[in-house]
Amino acid sequence: MISPDPFTPARLGPLTLRNRLIKCATFEGATPDALVTDDLVEFHREVAAGGVAMSTVAYCAVAPEGRTDRNQIWLREEAMPGLRQLTDAIHAEGALAAAQLGHAGPVANSVSNRKKALGPSRIPAPMGMSVTHKLDADDIAAMVATFRRAARIAVDCGFDGLEIHCGHNYLISCFLTPLLNHRRDGYGGSLVNRARFAREILAAVRDEVGDEAAIWVKLNMYDGVGRPGPGHGSRFGGFNIDEACAVAQLLESDGHIDAIEPTAGSSLLNPMYLFHGEPPREEFADAFRGAMRTGLKVAAPFFLKHYEYHDAYLLPLARQLRAAVRLPLILLGGITDRTSMDKALAEGFDFVAMGRALLREPDLPLRIRADPTTTSRCVHCNLCMPTIYSHTRCPIREGEVPDPLALV
Repeated sequence: MISPDPFTPARLGPLTLRNRLIKCATFEGATPDALVTDDLVEFHREVAAGGVAMSTVAYCAVAPEGRTDRNQIWLREEAMPGLRQLTDAIHAEGALAAAQLGHAGPVANSVSNRKKALGPSRIPAPMGMSVTHKLDADDIAAMVATFRRAARIAVDCGFDGLEIHCGHNYLISCFLTPLLNHRRDGYGGSLVNRARFAREILAAVRDEVGDEAAIWVKLNMYDGVGRPGPGHGSRFGGFNIDEACAVAQLLESDGHIDAIEPTAGSSLLNPMYLFHGEPPREEFADAFRGAMRTGLKVAAPFFLKHYEYHDAYLLPLARQLRAAVRLPLILLGGITDRTSMDKALAEGFDFVAMGRALLREPDLPLRIRADPTTTSRCVHCNLCMPTIYSHTRCPIREGEVPDPLALV
């Protein structure tokens, strides 16, 4: 196939993006009062000015108990003025704004939130050192309505796109995986039953916003437990690519989404499968206090595994998803240069998403567009990971002395 130019406009549902580059959702750690701050606005303004077509704001929790920490934004009337300021700043740089809508489920910190963590079953919620409250039928219906309300707030605040978080063993993802969903009702057991919660949420969100916004899902392809290939999904192996393809086909047949962003890994079980590269074990443990710090220092070699980094590292799994559906796909994972962009687009992916590379160089897209031989300065050390608990940044960039010629 001939690769489309990544810097030409492209359609995503009702939207026209100025190019095919999206800033993926990476929690910014810039909302100490669970409200938009000037730091958060500048974080996304800088990325928008750097050349991406859309910047995704994370993490926009749909409910207060759905946060991994109480400092994260949750969508409510009080947050709306700041969110409007944020989307205005992104739009002023010529980019579009997306909101990642999600509920952390068992990844939520019940101690910080002072609310019980939720799950499809009673399963461990390690951030709060507790177990989850199992959602009953009424709870599920209320959660669907909560996602609907959050979608309306986001669109009313000027967001052009809505990314529904169905990955990393957050709440919706937990319903999908047999490793964590042990239900015996209409939301558990078969894959169709396990996908029901996600489908009801997406139907409600689309019904609420219509064509006022593009809607896509961040969908896990593999939890990082057991083997990722076809035929290995089980209660003990978790969710993997064969089930992901089947879920993607169900979502496509429903007609409520405009795209899928494939992802992988589990914030509960195997976070490094999403990131690849060096695991910052000591730095990650030091971001916590007390028993959590001690526990992470002991468990770090098992919890933060090492996966060799290579460009477009999620592409092998995502190829299988690409073959399963016709929906537009957004490839993330190691997109750092023109070569990886061209490779993804040539294989039928419609957009590419960038994360860590933009923390190091927010203007990397403009530089690649000006010179296709430009290489990213990100070294995949993952030292940015622990900074989400203070203020998300690239520590290497932070420690560099600015080039005086760059300031002229």
